[in-house]
Amino acid sequence: MDNIKIARLFFTSLEVADLETARSLCADGFRGTQNGGVPMDADTLMGFTDRVHKVVPDFRYENTVCQATENGFIEEHDVCGTLPDESTFKLTLCVVGEVEDGKIAALREYVDTGAAAGLMKALRPD
Repeated sequence: MDNIKIARLFFTSLEVADLETARSLCADGFRGTQNGGVPMDADTLMGFTDRVHKVVPDFRYENTVCQATENGFIEEHDVCGTLPDESTFKLTLCVVGEVEDGKIAALREYVDTGAAAGLMKALRPD
């Protein structure tokens, strides 16, 4: 499978909360970061995605642009949805992915944290 197909299947799986498929696309030593923060493994990423879906029932990606690189992909997309307080949000992200042996070994996600404030607040436990 080429790197763009891997990226599209991965993000489509996250979008529809098919976390089993998304997890199966991650290498055993997967590491992901958001804005250069603390690395997370695949199970942590799947848990975060599950929490997002619980507070954003209409979670979706829009305006996707994906480009293959020599060892992975770069994807830009908007993350959109409605928060529990009924406000909507749209976050523009850039994700750099590294693929090894047909699996995603690393993801580096970059997002405007100010624009993500409403979502992060909704994800905090009460």
